Amino acid sequence: MIQRNGKTYYPTIGLEVHAELATETKMFCACKNDPDEIRPNVNTCPVCMAHPGTLPVPNKTAIESVVKVGLAINNGTENIANFSEFDRKNYFYPDIPKGYQISQYKYPIVSGGELGGVKITRIHLEEDTGSNKHTDGEELSGNFSLVDFNRAGVPLMELVTEPVIHDAETAMNFGKELQLLLRTLGVAHANMEKGEMRVELNISISDKPDVFGTKVEVKNINSFSVVGKAAAYEIDRMIALYEAGRQDEIVQETRGWNDQKQMTYSQRRKENSNDYRYFPDPDLAKMYLHDMFDLEKMKSALPELPWQKRARYANDYGIKAEDIESYVTDKTLGDYFESIASQLQNKELVKIASNYLTSDLLGLFAKNPELRYPSADNFAKLIQMNGDGKLNSRGVKDILAIIVEQDQDPEIVANEKGLIQQNDTGALEAVAQKILDANPEKIAEYKSGKEAMLMFFVGQIMKETKGSANPQLVQEILKKLMG
Repeated sequence: MIQRNGKTYYPTIGLEVHAELATETKMFCACKNDPDEIRPNVNTCPVCMAHPGTLPVPNKTAIESVVKVGLAINNGTENIANFSEFDRKNYFYPDIPKGYQISQYKYPIVSGGELGGVKITRIHLEEDTGSNKHTDGEELSGNFSLVDFNRAGVPLMELVTEPVIHDAETAMNFGKELQLLLRTLGVAHANMEKGEMRVELNISISDKPDVFGTKVEVKNINSFSVVGKAAAYEIDRMIALYEAGRQDEIVQETRGWNDQKQMTYSQRRKENSNDYRYFPDPDLAKMYLHDMFDLEKMKSALPELPWQKRARYANDYGIKAEDIESYVTDKTLGDYFESIASQLQNKELVKIASNYLTSDLLGLFAKNPELRYPSADNFAKLIQMNGDGKLNSRGVKDILAIIVEQDQDPEIVANEKGLIQQNDTGALEAVAQKILDANPEKIAEYKSGKEAMLMFFVGQIMKETKGSANPQLVQEILKKLMG
């Protein structure tokens, strides 16, 4: 709920997310499914171009991919439909060759489930449309809209949430979690910048709890930041109309997002399901999914899911939540971390490794993206040397900066650079006494209660030993010598 000028407003958001599936071929024909193809209209055939007399054949891998998503978001197999079918969704756009879209209506593949704390209504399968290309009048005489049918017929998974989201941040986070799940399962690349994943927001505002207002849909959002911006903008726009006593001007419509103006704009009045005149596609056989697939075997074969990995990292390693999220969302980084962690002796060393990895190592990469990960063996050895007292923090950082340039044994580097930490109490006492003898007035300040002087002496000793002294041991020696 949102408080404005003494009144309370209740936003409600439901999401519809479309994701192109990463199959070899299209949904109902053998044409290549290639999102990187830039030549127009090369991945087409009589079937996906709807030539008379052609018949569609379902892509079983695409159906299996949606089943996998359903199994991942449910504890059992009961949310996977036994009976499912494809329907014709009738509407005309220039980029729909058939004049209708093959989709699913009454019998989706998945019903129910939960992801990231958000309840799911359904997940179904359909075919994607082509894409319109708008000229600016320079390439051709006059303004034209051209159509590229390469994408027409690509398998498209649609997930619909329950209207249980109440703020922009939750909507944005749900989209990120779904993208992560699709990539983990290997069923979709879900690159929003390529249009492989698109989000639609259904938003309403009410001034009464548990009451839905008039729903507005914001279509085809292709970045998570825009999901947040569009949701926040619509909520503010509707509240402003309420405050002006003009809530009747909120109508059921489809709106788009103008990135330049950072605002939504009206596109058309929203259709109802009746307007699409759904009916079962007579050219496609009914599907009995519990017979088509061994669901229990499929569920047991699922990879470790994002929430399972988060729990394992927290329990096994006890590392920070933000580090866990980095490893879960970046598979390369996560695999690298696990290779390092497997070579370390205890949780404390793993925590130290994680800190250096997410702060120092990634910091070096941010400055120079050309750098490469040192081998996991060498990184783990570097952390072990720190844990064994052979290297202090400064030494670890210095060696790390070297081995990202050229992967080397950190012990050899430490010896060459004179970075092996000094733990010889007698030698350090001699250095400390020399520094103390040269600074009697600083000793007096320390003894008068100015404890910051301790770190002054530590700094001087570290400088004298070129950073190789054990700072903790140095502090103990100084306290002993100064009384």
